[in-house]
Amino acid sequence: MRRVAWGAMLAFAFTIPWEYSLNLGEPLGHVARIAGILALLAAIPAVLQGGRLRTPGPIQWLVLAFYLLMCASYFWSIAPDATLEKMRGFFQELMIVWLVWEFVESPDDIRSLMRAYVAGAWVLALLTLWSLASGAAEVDQIRFVAEGQDANDMARYLDMGLPMAALLLTCERGKGAKLFAGGYLPLGVLAVVVTASREGFVAALIALAGCGVLLFWRFKRAVVSAIALLPALVVGLSLVVPHGTFERLATIPEELNRGDLNQRWNIWDAGWQAFVHAPFVGTGAGSFVSAAGLNPVDTAHNTALSILADGGLLALFVAAAILALTARAVAQMRGPLRLALATALAGWFTTSLVATVEENRSTWLLIGVIAVAGRMAADDSRAVQLCFGERFVPKEMPEGLRAENPRPCATDAGEPLCP
Repeated sequence: MRRVAWGAMLAFAFTIPWEYSLNLGEPLGHVARIAGILALLAAIPAVLQGGRLRTPGPIQWLVLAFYLLMCASYFWSIAPDATLEKMRGFFQELMIVWLVWEFVESPDDIRSLMRAYVAGAWVLALLTLWSLASGAAEVDQIRFVAEGQDANDMARYLDMGLPMAALLLTCERGKGAKLFAGGYLPLGVLAVVVTASREGFVAALIALAGCGVLLFWRFKRAVVSAIALLPALVVGLSLVVPHGTFERLATIPEELNRGDLNQRWNIWDAGWQAFVHAPFVGTGAGSFVSAAGLNPVDTAHNTALSILADGGLLALFVAAAILALTARAVAQMRGPLRLALATALAGWFTTSLVATVEENRSTWLLIGVIAVAGRMAADDSRAVQLCFGERFVPKEMPEGLRAENPRPCATDAGEPLCP
């Protein structure tokens, strides 16, 4: 049963990036929602059959506390119907942290989960470029998105796949696997650009910086050659991407210096006033729009402010503790895995300043992966290094065997640790 549950978990991770592109309508909903329910249904009997449940770590307990706090906010919510809806949504999203913690048992499982997410990001990128090829731009803007997707959310999903793909490229051995990982890098960047998402583009620059360091460590000559070809790549982009898309991205410095970040200042001011009226426990999960007096289609456009208004200082404290422990888990790692996950977390944090991301499945998948990677790095850092540390050779390995097995996934006996 655990094998079935693990397969369902990989399918779930695969659907997360492109979930809004396939909506089967009520009561089924988006494809990731269906995959998540199937993963949970497979996980419960697998745990019961095994007769054990992995001891939760601090992050898992805090995630549970965050969910219970949001549930409790129903009793004082100014929008109880919205709070009930959020309770259901939060359960579907926060359970990801537990599923990853329970079923990821080895460093290779982390790699498999990353492969699944990058494969889903491939689907999202291809759907985005199809919208570009078919000329299906958003109304009044030069922004191209996959069917059913929000441009800013979509860019964030694509950005998260970039450091994962770069990490896979450095540690995969098969040519097909390397092509799969390396091919996503230009495809994902191009897809982010055509969304014309300014926050997504900034996060993409952060991701590319981390990817550059990762790849330079493994492929120095290729990275130097790519840098030398940048002018030609820019010219090529200008032939493919509409000029209006670049014009929108070029307004980033202006928005930062003199603009209101696309009217976000007004939203933040209204949200702050809502927080002031209920500073300790908030006005209830999902009540931000009602408490701030905004249009129903608006969001807080800031994750911390959204949590403050909905759950008050208490909820923000719990969320900040989750983030702090997540950063600590990254610090416990070593080598390329730490760099890749730190890059993904930095990009996520950057977008969280101008977007509401606490309800995204990708957010909790990233936290779940970092939590379990931190656990493995603390328990057996050598195994993690062997799986992700390119050209890592244990000092105690016999000299002859060292020459024959310079692979990152080789054990002292010469057997592969990771396929």
